Amino acid sequence: MDEQDELRQATTESVNPRTRQIDQLSSQAIVELILEEETRVIPALLAERTAIAALADVVVERMRRGGRLVYVGAGTSGRLGMLDAIECIPTYGLEPGRIVALVAGGPVALTGPVEAAEDDEEAGARELTALGIGPDDVVLGISASGRTPYVRGALREARQRGAYVAVLVCNRPAPLADLADLVIAPVVGPEVIAGSTRMKAGTAQKLVLTALSTTVMVRLGKTFGNLMVDVRPTNRKLWQRGVRIVMEATGLSEQDAQRVLQEAGGEPKTAIVMAIAGVDAAEARSRLGRAGGLVRAALEESDGG
Repeated sequence: MDEQDELRQATTESVNPRTRQIDQLSSQAIVELILEEETRVIPALLAERTAIAALADVVVERMRRGGRLVYVGAGTSGRLGMLDAIECIPTYGLEPGRIVALVAGGPVALTGPVEAAEDDEEAGARELTALGIGPDDVVLGISASGRTPYVRGALREARQRGAYVAVLVCNRPAPLADLADLVIAPVVGPEVIAGSTRMKAGTAQKLVLTALSTTVMVRLGKTFGNLMVDVRPTNRKLWQRGVRIVMEATGLSEQDAQRVLQEAGGEPKTAIVMAIAGVDAAEARSRLGRAGGLVRAALEESDGG
């Protein structure tokens, strides 16, 4: 099947019959039509929830043994991957390099269009190779159409290097699926503006990535309940958030939470174990280390260890 045939089969490239007259509508009607179309995203995502959870399990397993999650995409897909990768660092105290994003065209593509870059299959393979990908890594190709050459090149290289390969696409069938161990395919249908996959397809991709990375972070012990206990208090706002987290988790007053957080070196997770278990910072960190970073497991440890 040639490129034109692939695109003709892609629902993300087809014309939406419900929006053919959009240029004759008022602003109010256009907005309502766009939002009505967006409501189709959630049912499409719910149909893929088992696949998203399965991928999260694989990522958790690989990351526990030192592996990485690598997003690969072009255009909106690539930018969404980069956004998710970056935001996990301050939100969950994730070490840089554990979730990585490759975007066709490189950093310049984050602030401006580099449209031809998505057609460079060799660049995808080359940039994936530069990461030193191996069997402990998971590579997720993100492509609304399911055929992006840049992503194809990266996925082929990932398979050759023994990595676990998954794809996030918005069409079935999708050519990239042939390279994948697991496929996540929320089929959201044709866009309000034909081919503008920054719309419903972009929404679907954003929600999948959010669900995936959040599930992975929770499973890795980056939360205590629904509190982001590994947040890095690198500015005033985040310090205050850290204080509130300690207060919520321990019942301490604001003043006491401030004190314990300072003694913990700004680490909410350490401060919580200190306060609840009645231990100093060194012992709290030791318990967390033995518990694999899981606060509940650290708190369940007996004084005798």
